[in-house]
Amino acid sequence: MNEYFASLKDKYNISDSLMEEIRTAFDAVQPYWQPVSNNTWTAQIKILNAFQKHHAADFHLNGSTGYGYGDTGRDILELIWADIFRAEKALVRSNIASGTHALALCLFGNLLPGDTFVSISGMPYDTLQTIIGRNKEPGTLDELGIIHKVVPLTEDDNFDFDAIAATVTPDTKMVCIQRSRGYSWRKSLTIAKMKEAIAFVKNINPNIIVFVDNCYGEFVELVEPLEIGADLIAGSLIKNPGGGLAPRGGYVAGRADLVDRASARLTAPGIAEDVGSALDFNRLAYQGLFMAPLIVEQAMKGAIFAAQLLSQLGYKVSPAADEERTDIIQAIEMGAPDPVRWFCRGIQMASPLDAHVTPYDSELPGYDDPVIMAGGTFVQGSSIELSVDGPMREPYIVYMQGGLSVSHVIAGVVAAVGQMEKGAQK
Repeated sequence: MNEYFASLKDKYNISDSLMEEIRTAFDAVQPYWQPVSNNTWTAQIKILNAFQKHHAADFHLNGSTGYGYGDTGRDILELIWADIFRAEKALVRSNIASGTHALALCLFGNLLPGDTFVSISGMPYDTLQTIIGRNKEPGTLDELGIIHKVVPLTEDDNFDFDAIAATVTPDTKMVCIQRSRGYSWRKSLTIAKMKEAIAFVKNINPNIIVFVDNCYGEFVELVEPLEIGADLIAGSLIKNPGGGLAPRGGYVAGRADLVDRASARLTAPGIAEDVGSALDFNRLAYQGLFMAPLIVEQAMKGAIFAAQLLSQLGYKVSPAADEERTDIIQAIEMGAPDPVRWFCRGIQMASPLDAHVTPYDSELPGYDDPVIMAGGTFVQGSSIELSVDGPMREPYIVYMQGGLSVSHVIAGVVAAVGQMEKGAQK
């Protein structure tokens, strides 16, 4: 380790005092890393068993062209996925463009004009607000006459059961839970907290569809949302479950009838999941899924280190290094625009690709505020690879996630705090 840290010190011109803080943080997080490693072992055997149960074979790695009829590799992957996530059915496709797209399939597929759905974890993430109708874009849920209501979390980031009881009625079609924090300071929601909330709304009406935005959370805890009563989940393959290898894609999983409706929205009624050629997707999707628990472990260890180091340096972090985690996101409150820029530029400097590029904040489709992003990733926009981003608005929070190896995440964080140190001295 001495050689590793000496190399980082020279590469990023780190001062002696900052280097001491870095080494102290590294030593401090060692006890927090072990539970993360333990989860990996459990998740890995779950995935291995699913591969074997469904007789995954070499020829399943080959893709298809055209309509994709009879793409057995695609079909077996979806059976494996359903098994791992304890779903009746899964849709795992390369032509799902993003996590937002996967969420949209579930909403548009399962809500009809006049239906009401309620977000009980507060206002959804920025891009989902656009789908709902925030910016009056064409083709939104609002345009179709679908009603959206919001129940904020309590001040201590718990579900507000009194407000839920006052808002969710037997006529409510769907309840939505966003597992991860999004661009907010609130804590991400653990499986234990979601289980309590799901039981509560199911008591109001057992037929309510409970839909969980599972982005950033896969394989972080031992149990997934479908195992605690959720009916439907969705996410992205360039986040956790793609293992850093899937080049694109998203997934929907859960109750069969709900997945079917999402499938019909992805393609067209009547053909639904039966079409959609995999091309070159299967091999990387299979291998990425198999690698996912290990890659998630690496990302989480890096996030824990970042939390420890930045808290030592006087910044507010969420979650803290020793706190329970349910996703891979690390939030750091910078308090001003320039530290956000310095941190992002440091992460970019330590990237394997485009390390020579300087990130600047700029307008981005689906976001109200300028956003700065750093991510020299092998898959463009991949957030299971080391990346960091944040909207340029008060209190100026950066959201760091991902990392294919913990050694790379630490290098990135070291470069970032080095840039912050230099920036503060100017």
